[in-house]
Amino acid sequence: MQPRADSLPLGRPHSVAEDAYALVIGCVLLVLGLIFLKAAGLVTGGVAGIALLLSYLVPLPAGVLFTLINIPFFVFAHKVMGGRFAVKSMLVNLGIASFSALSRVSISVVGVHPAFAALVGGTVIGLGILVLARHQAGVGGTGVITLWLQRTRGWNAGRTQIVLDVLILAAAIPVVSGRQLAWSALSAVAISLILIAWHRPGRYIGH
Repeated sequence: MQPRADSLPLGRPHSVAEDAYALVIGCVLLVLGLIFLKAAGLVTGGVAGIALLLSYLVPLPAGVLFTLINIPFFVFAHKVMGGRFAVKSMLVNLGIASFSALSRVSISVVGVHPAFAALVGGTVIGLGILVLARHQAGVGGTGVITLWLQRTRGWNAGRTQIVLDVLILAAAIPVVSGRQLAWSALSAVAISLILIAWHRPGRYIGH
């Protein structure tokens, strides 16, 4: 008989160097996913979807918009998730903005099929969010809300995110075509499936 998840011993706390490395990796994964989605003209769920949606309307990189949109959420994160989480999340957003600006002169993705962009881009973004969550950080926006609800109410972060994503994708209807909207929905599902599968209380013993 296997031991209960809540009876497992806690792992060794992450060091500062481990946290820093994880934040960098999380930022890189998120920016890479945004690049694929933007190249295919797609949006997605969460604050990433809002940033992508706005990037088609204003001449700013999605990563920069990502950070600007998140500013009001930092106050909420500090209040309900603690100062450490809020500071890490702010560093994450600065990293995303920096890597996004750097990507504009470092990489150009052309000719990507929307199915590939949706599946790979969404999965990569989901993995980036997962890496950050494992090190007590977030990307802000709806991610702060879903993580807070998981901690306080026990609601699965992935399932809660799906509900919020539906609302965000609905807002994209006037901006993207029906075909792009369908692929965008697939990318949002890919993100949420990562969180549903691997971001559960008691599944990870590090902290």
